[in-house]
Amino acid sequence: MTSILLLGAGGQVGAELRDTLACIGRVRAPGRELVDLADVDALIGAVRTTTPAIIVNAAAYNAVDKAEEEPDVAMQVNGVAPGILAEEAKRAGALLVHYSTDYVFDGAQGGPYREDDLPRPVNRYGLSKLAGERAIQAVGCAHLILRTSWIYSGTRPNFVLTILRLARMRPELRVVDDQTGSPTWSRALAEATAKLLEDPRAAGSGVYHLCAGGSATRYRLACAAIARARELSGAQSGWARVTPVKSADYPLPARRPARTVLSNEKIGALCGVTMDNWEVELERFLATTDVVPTLLSPPSQPETPAARTQRKPAGS
Repeated sequence: MTSILLLGAGGQVGAELRDTLACIGRVRAPGRELVDLADVDALIGAVRTTTPAIIVNAAAYNAVDKAEEEPDVAMQVNGVAPGILAEEAKRAGALLVHYSTDYVFDGAQGGPYREDDLPRPVNRYGLSKLAGERAIQAVGCAHLILRTSWIYSGTRPNFVLTILRLARMRPELRVVDDQTGSPTWSRALAEATAKLLEDPRAAGSGVYHLCAGGSATRYRLACAAIARARELSGAQSGWARVTPVKSADYPLPARRPARTVLSNEKIGALCGVTMDNWEVELERFLATTDVVPTLLSPPSQPETPAARTQRKPAGS
């Protein structure tokens, strides 16, 4: 059975990969407490002790705004560590699968970005991710670099979960309407990755775009998520009104590219791996997870000092 080393299993994509990759091999997924991408010795040790045939790196420093304050940390995790993994993959004769981002582009191009379009990151996060891509390519190991876009899941903090949570707490949400991307469900991405790895035509090295089809602004995504959650829940009231605003009205430490829609044509032509339109993925996400029921659960009330006093000790 194929041995797979999965890094970042606690993240949005990694958590889904742990399950989906089990159908193609034996997955070993050490936690961050054992393998931190900022720890070179731990990285090397993880590869050499597991001797994997496939290394999947789903770990990253993905706090876009915080990367402006911690550029060295972001570069170590996103830029340096992938090169180390590439060296170890080459040494072991393993395939390295690495996830990158649409933020390697500046967002100024009118149409969808293809893999051979020139990257021009506009923030520290994008710079660090591009450095990771180039480090892997410089080593020359067998690799698949998968650029994806606007990941969301039901577990870790992300745009979709934040919008739905706030939509039940506030009367109005102001959401930017001048940033466009391809919202991608982490489970759908993990499933597509597994299909890719099962196809022998994907054995060659390269950079590929892999994300949901179509595109949406942040505002449109927020409206679609709230509308579908309202429909699924049957609760027509108690949802925020969504108002479109410009990015300039919502300043953040890191500049965001305006339009980073990715073309999936290359990977589809290579081995027929395709992903559904973002609206289909979003509907499936809301219908098959416990996100909507959780939204409708009454908020837990803070425990009063009196209740803490009267509560029995555990085990009594």
